[in-house]
Order: sequence, then C-alpha cells, then structure tokens
Amino acid sequence: MKKIILCGYMASGKSTTGPLLASASGLKYIDLDAVIVQNTGKTIPQLFQESEIKFRKTEHETLKEIVQSDNGFVLSLGGGTPCYANNHLFLEQEDVISIYLKASIPEIVKRLAADTAERPLLKGLQGDALTEYIGQHLFERSYFYNKAKHTVATDGKSPEVVVNEIMSLY
Repeated sequence: MKKIILCGYMASGKSTTGPLLASASGLKYIDLDAVIVQNTGKTIPQLFQESEIKFRKTEHETLKEIVQSDNGFVLSLGGGTPCYANNHLFLEQEDVISIYLKASIPEIVKRLAADTAERPLLKGLQGDALTEYIGQHLFERSYFYNKAKHTVATDGKSPEVVVNEIMSLY
C-alpha cells in the first residue's frame, strides 16, 4: 500500500491537496493535526499554549503510529512536524512517498493574511512583520522540508494541478 506524506510550511496546500490526492489515489486521507485534536480533545492552539514540548511529543508518537501501520494513506503533516523529534526521518523511509509542497514567501503571506489568529505561531502578525517572520521561519525549516523525496511548487496552481503533478511522480 502507498504511504504518501505531504509536508510544507503553513498554507502551502497540504490540507487542501491531501483529500483530493487521497480521493484520486483511492487512499484514506489523514490530517495529523486532526488526529491529535481527536485523540486529546483539545485544539492545536490549546495544546501549544499548555506546552509546545508536550505537543511535539504527542505529535511524534501519533506520526510514528500512523507511518508504522500497514495501511495505505495520504497524510498531511503540520508545518513544524518534520522539524522536531527526528520526524524528518519518516520522510526518508523506503516505504514512504514524501512530497514537499513548496510555496513562495509572497504566496504564503497572501494565503495567511486573513488567517493569523488561527495559527499559534503567528500570534496576529501582519504586514512586514508577518513577511519577515515567515521568511526567517521558512529558512529555518527548509532543511527538514527538503528531506522529502519530491518537491512540488504550488504557487499559482490549482489544487487539482498539484494533485496531477504529485500523481505523475509515482
């Protein structure tokens, strides 16, 4: 069974592309953050507020359980997931097709501009402060995202086009 993992920064298209890719591939769709919310009964911002370290541990354990299952899936990771607890190693596993959905800083800013309140790491940032933060953060995380076996640029592309590009990779 295919195990497809989508990684990338916030607003790169993981949660939009994932369900479409799963449907087109005949696989189950899993959103890692949604599984964590279901298992804990708390939102991601609530978990972050309580303890980011505890959240990252829960995230790692949940990811490990999903990837080690025998089932095929399309899994969307949280933006920070590959960057902690050696989670990037799951992207390199032989039985995993990992894809970095890459969006440019201007594209991410455009997609996030109205959504910063829902993102715990952005804490209401706007304008130049938002752009600067995303640029720095993306730079820090790029090393981990680039551990994915494939990269698909998402700027200016519909989710359907991105899905077709991904499907052409395997």
